[in-house]
Amino acid sequence: MFNDHGTPSDDRFQGLTDHDGTSGTLRHDGYLGVRRDDGIAYVAITLRSGRTPAQKQALYRRIAELAHAYAGTEPRNVFVVLTENESADWSLGEGVAQYLDQRS
Repeated sequence: MFNDHGTPSDDRFQGLTDHDGTSGTLRHDGYLGVRRDDGIAYVAITLRSGRTPAQKQALYRRIAELAHAYAGTEPRNVFVVLTENESADWSLGEGVAQYLDQRS
């Protein structure tokens, strides 16, 4: 039912949006010692809360590794933000908060 990362094995709720880099409003430059350039890849993930800081750090590292391996994006250009919420904040259809009826 759940994989090694605690995610339901049938979880397939990924939405991917590509932006051409010329019409967006994301401003990037250097911040906290990281100098990004026009090759920035912005990754926004909405997820249920409960991951540890170590799990999040491992996720950031893996996303940067995969972006470099598959797209040639330099790890310094991989900008990731997580937005967490609770089980009651999700309705996957039928007007029901399905996660409230399951053990998560």
